[in-house]
Amino acid sequence: MIITYQGGNSFKVSQGELALVVNPKSKTSADITLFSVGKEDTSEKSGFVITGPGEYEVKDISVKGLQSEGSQGKINTIYVVGFEGVNLCFLGDLDTDELKSDTLENLEDIDILFAPVSRQKLAVSLEPSLIIPANYTPETLKKFFKESGEDDVKSEDKLVIKKKDLEGKEGEIVVLKEE
Repeated sequence: MIITYQGGNSFKVSQGELALVVNPKSKTSADITLFSVGKEDTSEKSGFVITGPGEYEVKDISVKGLQSEGSQGKINTIYVVGFEGVNLCFLGDLDTDELKSDTLENLEDIDILFAPVSRQKLAVSLEPSLIIPANYTPETLKKFFKESGEDDVKSEDKLVIKKKDLEGKEGEIVVLKEE
């Protein structure tokens, strides 16, 4: 599995020929495209487009969208994605650290959590194997590290990972450089 960061809350996850894009900043080719807050521009290359809560199964990828509070009073969708045996969670544009108990129940056993730096407290409490910060500046990233009890973490161009690589990891932070 290869994970890259496109800036803001935008990520691309791919495995072989299969690609999942979350909150793309531009028209991007993918099998599945997820939007946390509203729908942006898409094209015929966007594949199956998901824009809100619900349960979906596309090309052996399971997607569960959970409604939550977004910034500026908008509805945000948190996505839990089963991809190649790895449980991914994209918090999107979440505007609170307080989630409803039924939402929290769906966020158990997360392998890789994609979290805005403003949601550090929630990210740590979910106890994922890896945390990948999103929507950050150098200043907010430093604050995220400090609140997490980490020193500076080296940024990587992309993350190449398999399920077995996650064994024994607890809340490790991986920072991806914007493509």
